[in-house]
Amino acid sequence: MKVPTELPLRILTHNIRYATSSPFKGELPWENRVHPLLSELRYNTRSQEAFICLQEVLHNQLDDILTGLNSKEHTSNANHTWDYIGVGRDDGHQAGEYSPIFYQPSIWQLRHWETVWLSETPTMPSKSWDAASIRIVTVGVFTHRASRQTVLAMNTHLDDQGSRSRFEAANIILGKVEEYRAGAAFGCMISAVFLAGDFNSQDEQEAYTVLTAPESPLADAARLVPPSQHYGNYMTWTGFGHEGQDPSRIDYILLESTADKVLSRGRQPWKVLGYAVLPNRFDDGVFNSDHRAVVIDVLLRD
Repeated sequence: MKVPTELPLRILTHNIRYATSSPFKGELPWENRVHPLLSELRYNTRSQEAFICLQEVLHNQLDDILTGLNSKEHTSNANHTWDYIGVGRDDGHQAGEYSPIFYQPSIWQLRHWETVWLSETPTMPSKSWDAASIRIVTVGVFTHRASRQTVLAMNTHLDDQGSRSRFEAANIILGKVEEYRAGAAFGCMISAVFLAGDFNSQDEQEAYTVLTAPESPLADAARLVPPSQHYGNYMTWTGFGHEGQDPSRIDYILLESTADKVLSRGRQPWKVLGYAVLPNRFDDGVFNSDHRAVVIDVLLRD
């Protein structure tokens, strides 16, 4: 008889703030922020099998992060180097912001990936409805080499201006989950699904309520673990201290869940062990971003 297995896994999501040439008051240039950000990513994934999901990443920032993660100074095992999936949203190549998913090819076999534009023309760079910017979701199918468990991983950054565009984008994302789940290519092998990102939506607003509705297969990881097992802050957007807006919770990791959900497979693929919102500033006073990272530790059940 096959013995069920549980795969420990860490998922980290962080909007890193794009490398602007016109910083806000309190915001330092990218060259001052990249080192504390890399320290955060390295420390929180050093001894973990992990996915890193980032938002607002310009191509030069992508290069800096990939180089930093794979630096010989910080990578003791050359076989555990990092790679990524994703494209710039403006042209499907290198222009505009990426929403990349970083992974370690020695641990995860990449089976398939795509970028979906969150618009009425999802196969090409575009925006629709009331969106102020082009928006995307990065989708990857990864198989864990040791356990052979397969994850559908998704990373997105929804529009900061358009309420309808966030609503429509949330429904496009749910449609993609269903497409992969029901598809002949990967449906029978996917063990579980996660969606990470900056939704630009608080928990009473359109994107969050659509993505976590009773009929959705997804649930907020923060709600799947007792508050006593939360670490750090609650708010995920802080600004740089001079925006005149209150901090808010708009960054999430959602997991496929049967808890209070309609999920025909009748099983709970994830067990959440812990949930954290990390600091984005320390004694040196440097904000590594205007967002805080969200991190979860989970067990993926076979």
